[in-house]
This record gives sequence, C-alpha cells and structure tokens, in this order.
Amino acid sequence: IWLQQDPSTIKGAETLMLGEMLTLPQNFGNIFLGETFSSYISVHNDSSQVVKDILVKADLQTSSQRLNLSASNSAVAELKPECCIDDVIHHEVKEIGTHILVCAVSYTTQQGEKLYFRKFFKFQVLKPLDVKTKFYNAETDEVFLEAQIQNITTSPMFMEKVSLEPSMMYNVTELNTVTQADKGESTFGKMSYLQPMDTRQYLYCLKPKPEYAEKAGIIKGVTVIGKLDIVWKTNLGERGRLQTSQLQRMAPGYGDIRLSLDLIPDTVNLEEPFDIICKITNCSERTMDLVLEMCNTSSIHWCGISGRQLGKLSPGAFLSLPLTVLSSVQGLQSISGLRLTDTFLKRTYEYDDIAQVCVVYGQQVESDI
Repeated sequence: IWLQQDPSTIKGAETLMLGEMLTLPQNFGNIFLGETFSSYISVHNDSSQVVKDILVKADLQTSSQRLNLSASNSAVAELKPECCIDDVIHHEVKEIGTHILVCAVSYTTQQGEKLYFRKFFKFQVLKPLDVKTKFYNAETDEVFLEAQIQNITTSPMFMEKVSLEPSMMYNVTELNTVTQADKGESTFGKMSYLQPMDTRQYLYCLKPKPEYAEKAGIIKGVTVIGKLDIVWKTNLGERGRLQTSQLQRMAPGYGDIRLSLDLIPDTVNLEEPFDIICKITNCSERTMDLVLEMCNTSSIHWCGISGRQLGKLSPGAFLSLPLTVLSSVQGLQSISGLRLTDTFLKRTYEYDDIAQVCVVYGQQVESDI
C-alpha cells in the first residue's frame, strides 16, 4: 500500500519498487570516455492478458556503428500479467559523441496480432582527461617520458593507476615514488585525488634492452616507445580506463659516428686525474678507419697520446675506449675536445659538451702536531 502512495512510484508498476529516480529519462546526460555504461532493462506486462513470443532487443547506436548489447537474442515464450522480463546490459564506452540506446520490444497478443514498439535514450560521451606527452633524450640511450594528465571533468577523480606499457625494445622505470624508511611512497601523497582542471605530471625512464641497444639502427628514425594505461574512479566509485595509442618519438640523429659515455664520475677533485669510458658506434653503412685526437680546453686537460689509431670499425659495430682527464678549474665543467677522423674519407667529427662533471677542491688531510 505504501508503494502505491509513494509519489515517486511509477504509475502501473507500483509492485516493482522502481521509483522515478531509477528510471532512465529520454536524455539522461553525460558519460565519460573509458567508463562502462550499465543499464537495467525491465519489460513489464501491465495489461490483463498473457502475451507470447516476447523479444527484447537493446542496441547502442554511435556515430560509427550499431552494437547489440542484449544478453540473449531468443524470444520468451509468454509473459503473464504483472510479470516482467529483466536484463542488465554493459558496454565500455570507446567513442566520443552522441550515443543512443535503442530498446525494441516485439510480442504477440492472444488474438495473434504481432505488435512492436521502441524507446530511445540519448546520452553524450565526453572526454574526461587531457593527456600531453614530452620526450627528453639523455646523453645515453635512455629516454625520459613526461606525461601531463589533466582532469577536464567537473568532479574530482581518484587516480588508481597511471602506468607505461613499454614496447618490446624498452625496459621502463617509474619515477613517481620516493623512498622513505625503505618504503616507496607516491610523490602525490597517500590520497591520490585529481581535482577538476588540475594537472599532474608523471615521469618514466625508458632504456633500450641490451640486445637492441647494441644495434646502431635502434638509435635512428622513429621508434615506438609504448602506451599509457590510465585507470581512475569517480565520485560514486565508477571505474574508467583509457589507453593511449602507441607513443612514438623521433630519435636524435647522430650522423655517421656516435660518441657517448658509458662511465663518468659525478664529482671529481680539482687537478686530480679521473677515468671515463667512451663508446664509439659506427652508424653508417661503411667501414671506417678512425684516428682519435684529444684537444685541451681552458679547463679540461686530456692525459694520454693524441692522434692514436683506433683501427677499423665495421657498420653497426662499436668499441669502448677508456680515457683519463683532469680539470684545472672548479665548478661544473663540460667534457670537450675529442676529435675522430675517418682516414678513408679524410673527414673529421668534432665532439664537444659530451657530458658535465662537478669539480671540487680536494680536502686536505691535516696532521696532528
């Protein structure tokens, strides 16, 4: 009785305990890309007659396709008065724009007349996040990816996961945690909420796997980095998920010869020699015969013989070269002054500002007097 007196009860369906608040309006608002659209469909026989061969069909019409969401496409033999047929549909939303849920019901009356009706429910799918990416190429083969994620909805989001799935050529390290007391804590705090219009930056380090890093071709042209996987929850706990398309970066060009540093100390003492290891890679398609010259600068002084023969280097091959340096000036100094000459073509390649090192004044040991 109290259900019949409830003003929110649907007329003719008082016994279903289905109020107006749970009834889908014809145009019920917005859903965000990556969320799951779920709806409960109930077909109720509010007549006094038994109907037969009831077929309920739920389709979702998007701008590009029409999807069948019905769990079953078989007809129900009969539906008695005050009884109903129920179905729950789910669909992960993958397109932006207008979506129309089309619910169609066909049935046969006791007189054998076949009847049919449809209802339409329209909603908009909006973009929840704005994702921007930036690539930074290190002196080595490492690549740093910065992902800027902005919440462009009108309500807060709980960021459950933001990860980078690397391509087969790379290993990835997430740089979004800090270690305190042997425990990794998120740089964004324990409560990972993203307020409306706020932006959060995530950082990842990608390094080529050894089997690819040794090939000169890996450092040329466009390489596929991987894709971002983003999972969030909204106010009522609805989960959404987005995956970006494959991220690509234009690898820096190194010309015919690439010179990089495999080993260099962060800090050295003033006027004390220190060791570095250079890696020389032949990125061309021809064999080279190389000669190394070491030119001193105002602050960097090379120790060793300049003009020595390095020998022949085949296409795609590399060699590791240990060198010794000292600095006569304190502060942050650039390693410069290396010259490689290909004796076949009489062509010289100059390498300056290869890396930086911090030069400090060495601590003196005081003797007890």
